[in-house]
Amino acid sequence: MTPNPRDEARAALAEAMSQHESGNLEGAELGYRHVLARNYRTTDVLPLLAGLLGRLSRGEEALAAWDQLLAIEPMHAVALHERGLTLHWLGRTEEAIASLDRACAIDPDNAVALGNLGVVLADAGRNLDAIRTFRRALALQPDNLHLRHQVRRLGSASVPFWHIPMMNDAPRNDAFEAAIRAAVATAGPDARVLDIGAGSGLLSLMAARAGAQRVVACEMEPMIAEMAQRIVAQNGYADRITVHAKPSTALSVGAELDAPADILVSEILSSDLLTEKVLDTFEDAHRRLLAPDALVIPRAASAMGCLVASDTLADYAFIGQVSGFDLSPFTDFAPQRLPIHGTMTQWQRLSDDIELVRLDLTRTKHDGGLTRLEIPVTASGRAIGIVQWMHIDLWPGVAFDNHPDRYSDGGWLQILHSFPQPIDVSAGDTLAIAAGHDRITLILLPLPR
Repeated sequence: MTPNPRDEARAALAEAMSQHESGNLEGAELGYRHVLARNYRTTDVLPLLAGLLGRLSRGEEALAAWDQLLAIEPMHAVALHERGLTLHWLGRTEEAIASLDRACAIDPDNAVALGNLGVVLADAGRNLDAIRTFRRALALQPDNLHLRHQVRRLGSASVPFWHIPMMNDAPRNDAFEAAIRAAVATAGPDARVLDIGAGSGLLSLMAARAGAQRVVACEMEPMIAEMAQRIVAQNGYADRITVHAKPSTALSVGAELDAPADILVSEILSSDLLTEKVLDTFEDAHRRLLAPDALVIPRAASAMGCLVASDTLADYAFIGQVSGFDLSPFTDFAPQRLPIHGTMTQWQRLSDDIELVRLDLTRTKHDGGLTRLEIPVTASGRAIGIVQWMHIDLWPGVAFDNHPDRYSDGGWLQILHSFPQPIDVSAGDTLAIAAGHDRITLILLPLPR
């Protein structure tokens, strides 16, 4: 009796799937290709073959299988998603984004696809698009800790650490607001205010609170500009303050400004006065964007200083004899500017030491992941985050750590992993956190109480 080709193909597929499940990927591949050659259940077999080829790190062949499936079913969301991941693995980032974007358009409620699109956008340096995509995914999975971490990671990576302590500088804020109030009182509420380097929008808000009816602000970092717009609206001044996501050099009278500005407010001075191109920026504003008699805040700035000696700071700036070797030529690479971290070492301990994440560096592969940790609270207070340091196992019996009780002046610093919001804790309680990593950053997030 002649075998039925369909029965033969069905049996071959069952055998290939069994081989696949047992881990015999080479045998499974031969079986899948045998089935495909007989045109049996092509759209079901191609994803199996493509996934198998991906596991074998044969990206180009996997891509060809996904493309073959999409030639049959162009709106196959899973194929578009997996094709995008394969393209990303192959380093073809823009094509990967296009494929993942199509997958998300077809299946807009797929949080996994949105999350993967966000990852690829972030890898392409499109942080604002990535954050917006992660937020879409979070709307579908609000308890997804990985998505929450990515939003925080990208936001904080795009904003220099000094922004928040700068905004919390009450004497600085009071001085700027006093000057802004005086300028608005002098020029009148109809005076046009220009805020360059708006950041959070604080100076614009001060101007509006002082009575200014028209404030144009600009911030060149799109992510910060978007946040400034949210803050302005949240504080009720969206009708008077407009934030543009561009540098002041891209503004023009007749476009973003209806007329030259009467008041300039800006806080783009750096710690060493000039790093943020303050002179170029102010000169351009005077030339193109300000009225001839415009009031300028600040109107002058001086770099003050004194001669100092410090063995501690010298160890950050110079190198000489080390372990019996002359390393002095390396001083050529010494930084010209060093942040001096004085008060940052002052903090109160609310728990004993706990191991957060351990990496076995003898392993050949590491996957990201999270685990739940219960931290016993030993002292009451408002927990703002976790201070993290390292313990390094170098050899049996040989270890190093930069424990804050013993180590403060070396090359490794302790790190504060701040919580999204402070948490009040009491001695005797436990605080549950999710601890782990995504291969490129630590993840330390409080779990709902």
